[in-house]
Amino acid sequence: MFMKRVASLAYLAFFILFLAACADTPPLPSTTNSGATDVSATSSQSSPIPGIVGTGTFREYPLPQNDSGMMRPVIDHEGRIWFGEMGHNYLAVFDPRTQVFRQMTPPHGQNGIMGLVVAPDDTIWFAEQYANYIGHYNPVTGKYQVYGLPWLTVPDPSDASKKLTLPSAPNDIALDAHGNVWFTELNADSLGMLDPYAGVTRQFPISSDRSVQKLNPYGITVDLQGMVWFTEASSNHVGRLDPGTGKFSFFTMSGPAYPLMEISSDAHGAIWITSFSGGLLVKLNPQTKIFTSFYTPHSGNGAGGVYGLLIAPDGGIWVTISAENMIARLDVSANHFILYRIPTGGSLPLGIVMGADHTLWFTESGKDKIGILKP
Repeated sequence: MFMKRVASLAYLAFFILFLAACADTPPLPSTTNSGATDVSATSSQSSPIPGIVGTGTFREYPLPQNDSGMMRPVIDHEGRIWFGEMGHNYLAVFDPRTQVFRQMTPPHGQNGIMGLVVAPDDTIWFAEQYANYIGHYNPVTGKYQVYGLPWLTVPDPSDASKKLTLPSAPNDIALDAHGNVWFTELNADSLGMLDPYAGVTRQFPISSDRSVQKLNPYGITVDLQGMVWFTEASSNHVGRLDPGTGKFSFFTMSGPAYPLMEISSDAHGAIWITSFSGGLLVKLNPQTKIFTSFYTPHSGNGAGGVYGLLIAPDGGIWVTISAENMIARLDVSANHFILYRIPTGGSLPLGIVMGADHTLWFTESGKDKIGILKP
């Protein structure tokens, strides 16, 4: 699925079609790792909760070129915004102080930079999905280090006498407290871990039969206890890997199988997940095994499209509602969303991050802009 080099607009259309296809696909039969535990979880479903209009100031910065194909931003300790441009094969950075963009071509890049994460030393780790590697960039020296991943050989569905070679397709990326780099592998139906000190990668197959392109592991995060959590875009499973034992546990939502996207852990250990269908934001309490669903207000003209997810230092939950062209904050205690509509129509907001001054930065993938919101 995610193995061809595409231009920006074609990629965005493909991305949305992929998510729609995941939404229409019934849950697959369980093929999870034989050492896994399936956890019976309870869903607390709710109707769309109210939304009130928030007040804030927006500003938008157009990129130097069109068709950028940018996805998720990250912010370093100097306040610079980093992101991949899949339409132009760039690792890019925007410095708000100078208001200047800098665009760099990664080694052997194939227009596939998806997830990024900033290390404590302000170096940048990124997943190059199509070139099939985890990259490490040092802004001070300008040097890259590349860690290649396994390639997959699978039957060609259009011709049984032929084989296809696919990348493992690293997608989202996270760091643990030891500096290990964790990532999801869309095609390989696996989690990967890179030990940067030893330069060694390890795969953790989610499926006992080492399936390919069935589960679509998508988002990933590491909680305060060091457990690795991930979503599956093809099902309503939320997975957890214990790195110490290699054991998987799966929490399954009841109801429709929405494609689960971004995932993050808050300071209390709760797991938050977005879905690109149904306008859905989900909270999982791992102790009680209860899912709580929060449906964002939406016009009904689209899928709702909740994608980007940010847990702020004050515990606030921020999301991008891509189909509605909005940034939203969930006020759990008041049981409502505070909604901020982006001035540029059709901007397709995806990733979102927060600066040290509590301003919010987000990518406008539909209009090739970086946006800032000061609530």
